[in-house]
Amino acid sequence: MPRVTIAVPGNIPQPYRFPLDRRVVTLGRGSKNDIVIDCASVSMSHAEMRRVDGGFELRDLDSTNGLKLDDKRLDVVPLRSRMSVKLGDVTFDFLLTDEECGLLGDEKPREETPAEPAPAGETTAKESPEEPAARRGKYAMILWFLLLAVIAFIAGMAIRFQKETGGSWFDAIRARIQSPAAAHGADRIQ
Repeated sequence: MPRVTIAVPGNIPQPYRFPLDRRVVTLGRGSKNDIVIDCASVSMSHAEMRRVDGGFELRDLDSTNGLKLDDKRLDVVPLRSRMSVKLGDVTFDFLLTDEECGLLGDEKPREETPAEPAPAGETTAKESPEEPAARRGKYAMILWFLLLAVIAFIAGMAIRFQKETGGSWFDAIRARIQSPAAAHGADRIQ
């Protein structure tokens, strides 16, 4: 059973064990993760540890503070026993027994060197089907917020106009739109 130890600064390190055949372990601040990390530098869905041929890898899930190995930010980190990776300010220690190392060594091995960081704005992790839906949800919330802000602005202008003039702001706008059109039409006739 691979062992993962999470060390949040100022707290006692917490060990976790998972079966060798476990395919995905999620890590983040959100309560739906397999490993919940209570630290502000960790995103709600920060990373996932994936079982791959020959071992495990840690994948960043487009988190704010990312994954760092030797102070180098990476999107994917191939995990080796006794390796430490940073998730924000949190230390993620990975440990396998000698027996587990032997079992994994019999599988088709993965590349031993860490992946190069993706260019700015790109990611090496493939999007899950939930990510575009989550992104659409964020955009919908932003649009709703902007729409409500515009409605609040218009309502505020109408109330202020009525207090200052005693008339309707909408009627004043309508009259202003109609009067230049009428004047413009009169100019054409002459």
